[in-house]
Amino acid sequence: MVLSKVITLFVAVFCLLLINNGVEAFHNVYPHLQSVSTLSVSETHRTGYHFQPPRNWINDPNGPMYYNGYYHLFYQYNPNGSVWGNIVWAHSVSKDLINWKALEHAIYPSKPFDKYGCWSGSATILPDKGPVIQYTGIIDENNTQVQCYAVPEDINDPFLTKWVKPDENNPFVIADLDVNGSAFRDPTTAWKGKDDTWRILVGSRSKDKGMAYLYRSKDFMKWTRAKKPIHSANTGMWECPDFYPVLLKGKNGLDTSIEGSHVTHVLKNSLDMTRFEYYTLGTYDAVKEKYVPRKSSVDSWAGLRYDYGNFYASKSFFDPSKNRRVLWGWANESDTKEDDVKKGWAGIQAIPRTVWLDSSERQLLTWPVIELDTLRDKKVSMNNQKLEKGNHVEVTGITAAQADVEVTFTFSNLDKAEAYDPSWVNAQDLCSKKGSKVEGGLGPFGLLTLASQNLEEFTPVFFRVFKASKKHVVLLCSDASSSSLKSDIYKPSFAGFVDVDLASKKLSLRSLIDHSVVETFGEGGKTNILSRVYPVLAVTNQAHLFVFNNGTEPIHVETLNAWNMKNADIQ
Repeated sequence: MVLSKVITLFVAVFCLLLINNGVEAFHNVYPHLQSVSTLSVSETHRTGYHFQPPRNWINDPNGPMYYNGYYHLFYQYNPNGSVWGNIVWAHSVSKDLINWKALEHAIYPSKPFDKYGCWSGSATILPDKGPVIQYTGIIDENNTQVQCYAVPEDINDPFLTKWVKPDENNPFVIADLDVNGSAFRDPTTAWKGKDDTWRILVGSRSKDKGMAYLYRSKDFMKWTRAKKPIHSANTGMWECPDFYPVLLKGKNGLDTSIEGSHVTHVLKNSLDMTRFEYYTLGTYDAVKEKYVPRKSSVDSWAGLRYDYGNFYASKSFFDPSKNRRVLWGWANESDTKEDDVKKGWAGIQAIPRTVWLDSSERQLLTWPVIELDTLRDKKVSMNNQKLEKGNHVEVTGITAAQADVEVTFTFSNLDKAEAYDPSWVNAQDLCSKKGSKVEGGLGPFGLLTLASQNLEEFTPVFFRVFKASKKHVVLLCSDASSSSLKSDIYKPSFAGFVDVDLASKKLSLRSLIDHSVVETFGEGGKTNILSRVYPVLAVTNQAHLFVFNNGTEPIHVETLNAWNMKNADIQ
């Protein structure tokens, strides 16, 4: 469970530690606002094709799965207001991951073991038995956390509309005395080993060390904790852990139980201290019940991320209908709680992404699911457009506030790339220092999204290339600092470095623009950034899209294709 905004994280943590006598529950909690509902919902910044319910607060995606012809998405939801509180597991179903039908809430506080909250978890499909949801229940006002389960009331109901919480062995895991019971949550999808034993992970922390405890069961009912965590690192609390195999070669996804020399494993954790996630690639020893990251996989706050922007509490699942692994992630608002209450909604889910291992085997790639393309409507193109320093050229003929843009930039040589300072290890700081308005050599060049006509507002998504001692360093930025004339909102300069060979002298982007979202995929999904922005001028048909270059090296737009995007049908 994660609910604070980055800008107020440390204040919120300090206050909540005082309020809860050291109990860990790092949420921005506004009891007086939790059940405040507006009469009408503001449409100005609502998305057209990202998942969000008609009103109110949402956060973590929970237990996504594909079962009997339907995709299921559960998510943390406040049915009474647009700040965190009153949390239930809302439930929607889909045939295509894009258009969704809402059902009644699947799980809500109703038992002594979840009286004070039904927090995040996962779904596992048991052979010949069907799906089981495992989730974190809150049993008291001290936020003591236990692991609970629910099953469909009618396994023959194609929508799995109603869920029940059996009394037998529920909760199925209670924290041992040596485990911090207020930092013990978010069970993973289970996997079944060659020893016919099921295993899950539960996120936790001990002092400054984040960890994932491993539990095992023969019957999926009685669970025993392994002697040691499967892995730990000095990162603070691990929330929403995710653990799964990926093929060393190929794009197909794998069931979570697959093992062997043809796979590597992914361990992802959401970091309560930073509001970012990171993952490592490594080896899972099923006998020793240990996971060991590769030496090349940074196991800390500086580790690899699915997304270097506003993307948190992610959860993946194996989709057997298309042999792929699909990733969901939550994007919180970046405006104020007062804004959220006034507009009547808060939070979206990022576009679901397919996940696979890059051919270099150094990182994962993520890319929007192919079904998103069905929303593409009118198309415009730009080819062989030269951009000298200071040029910005408008892409006309589309609705720039709700679009899908793919573009490839080329350049003649790398000679004008700026010198790279080895101290520039933090991409976000570097983006803040060298934004789109700062003249460079090779870059900045890219897109100006959600721009007003005279550029009083714009969200630039751009590359900048630097020359280091032995290689070139490529920075991808999504900079919200100029995104809005409003001054009381969080406008970060998100960024990540791109591991790319520049021999072809080309760099590519895909940006999904959706009113208050700019979701960007760099170099085929190597480095991705989701930004939330709230323009005042650049809204609906007053939004514009430009390509630009502010470097001394001329840039060519080799190809650009942009589509109007139709609305998804989300009920």
